[in-house]
Amino acid sequence: MRKSLAENAEVTAVDSLEPLLKSTLDSLEPVLPRINFIKGDIRDQQLLKQVVPGQDIIFNCAAQTSHPLSVQNPVLDTEITCIGQLRVLEAMRDYNPQAIFVYPSSTTVVGKAVGDLIDENHGEKPLDIYSANKGVAEKYCRIFHTVYNLKSVVLRLPNLYGPLGKNDPAFGFVNYFIHQAAADNAIEIWGEGLQTRNVMFVDDATDIMWQAASEPKLIGETFFAVHHDHHTVHEVAEAIVDVFGRGQIELKPWPDFRKRIEIERVLFSGAKLHDHTNWRPKHSLSEGLKLTKQRMEGSY
Repeated sequence: MRKSLAENAEVTAVDSLEPLLKSTLDSLEPVLPRINFIKGDIRDQQLLKQVVPGQDIIFNCAAQTSHPLSVQNPVLDTEITCIGQLRVLEAMRDYNPQAIFVYPSSTTVVGKAVGDLIDENHGEKPLDIYSANKGVAEKYCRIFHTVYNLKSVVLRLPNLYGPLGKNDPAFGFVNYFIHQAAADNAIEIWGEGLQTRNVMFVDDATDIMWQAASEPKLIGETFFAVHHDHHTVHEVAEAIVDVFGRGQIELKPWPDFRKRIEIERVLFSGAKLHDHTNWRPKHSLSEGLKLTKQRMEGSY
């Protein structure tokens, strides 16, 4: 949203503000006067009939974003991620077929790695409902592109972090670690923290999402939009403690439930997207964390 405003776009934002998903207006308060905010649900056909027409670009960032919650409440996850996606695509087909549709998916759709490197040809064996449904929602984009000529782009994003991330371990470990360090609390790591992750500063993600809306050669395709660096969970925690100058790392045994949905070691390739665009992530982990700290301590 802030990227769109920086590009002088007129922005309409739709959010249900669902308490279960830790959604509030707090992060939007600085920009609310500059956007058209609508409290609503993307599963509401009548609402979409009103807001979809006239839009040049549609970013469907609405999702249930917790991996554990998706397993505990799979129907809710499916309704939001899959039914919601279909409602938006149907509204585009019926009322605005010329718009560009950008869908931020997840690298976790593939599940555990088979082989050393994961690219777009890697098979999909997701380990939780969230990842399975993100993969299904991707397929809807391809089908509506093929059958109805909708101009859609799917970007599989890694673990994102930044100053507005949620302070809840169920909604992403990096942002939770950041909030724990900022409060000088313990950062709990399960096992030895040797599982590898691809993490990316939110500005890099918004840059490629905006660029994807203006690159015709990306239409109808799915890409891993990832950082070129990978880190262990322990390395991420160490970097956070170092940048914030607070917090301490504690190792804890794996909870059985979380171990069952753990993808372990992953190494993603962004070569396909790099071949199609000039986009590269600009921020190293340390640089992204320093910007996160600055913005958390100031106004953003």
